[in-house]
Amino acid sequence: MKYAHSYLVDIQFLGFRFSGWQKQTNAKTVHQMVDKTLGFVFKDVVFKTIGIGRTDAKVSANSYYVQLFTDTFVDEVSFLKSINSNFSSDFKAISIQKVGTNFNIIKASKLKEYHYYFSFGAKNHPFAAPFIVNVDENLDIDQMMKGAKLFEGEHFFHKYCTKPSDKTIFKRTIASCELVENDILTANFFPETSYVVKIKGKGFLRYQIRLMVATLFELGKGNLDLAFIKASLKEDNDQKSLRNIAPASGLQLFDVELDL
Repeated sequence: MKYAHSYLVDIQFLGFRFSGWQKQTNAKTVHQMVDKTLGFVFKDVVFKTIGIGRTDAKVSANSYYVQLFTDTFVDEVSFLKSINSNFSSDFKAISIQKVGTNFNIIKASKLKEYHYYFSFGAKNHPFAAPFIVNVDENLDIDQMMKGAKLFEGEHFFHKYCTKPSDKTIFKRTIASCELVENDILTANFFPETSYVVKIKGKGFLRYQIRLMVATLFELGKGNLDLAFIKASLKEDNDQKSLRNIAPASGLQLFDVELDL
């Protein structure tokens, strides 16, 4: 079906109670909630939505784009008011802009920035669970900072991917990767000190970021060294996926730069 209008809707969502973006049988997903809410906004109008990419269960987004197709002209002000009044409290629409119907959100060039929030030591307040992962062992943060920088640049990420297909491209470029003290997410129930791994890139493999963070955790615990990370990123590594995957709740799609 051809639609007369196409829009990009920038939304935020807390993913803790959802099974990722993609619609599934017998599971509550972000895409289902978006379409359900739009059904109240447009009532009997036919529409279609496509997300900018998949997210894992419990992963949140500070910025996530949905391409909306409809035959109805959408007024920005009234649309944002209507969708936000119908959204549950863990969703919010930030903006909407018109794009050509030939725009393809999946194929469009984009730079994604992911954040992974964590703390270590004493167990966190339960209220922090949807936002920040706690590691109960002591971590060498300085060593982890060095390890994070090793992921920058062009490398082979065979070991940082699960269930690849025959067409999976493992040679990827990480535009930047750094570990810093967290001053972005704050709350009075957060631990006094927490950290964030910031990763930018044009495309990521399945579980890639969570595998990278889990490797940094093992580095911080002293179970791995920097030489291991260097070797794991070479083309001649054993190409077997690493087993430790960091919990999903600490991961957030923080920002997306779309080439319109």
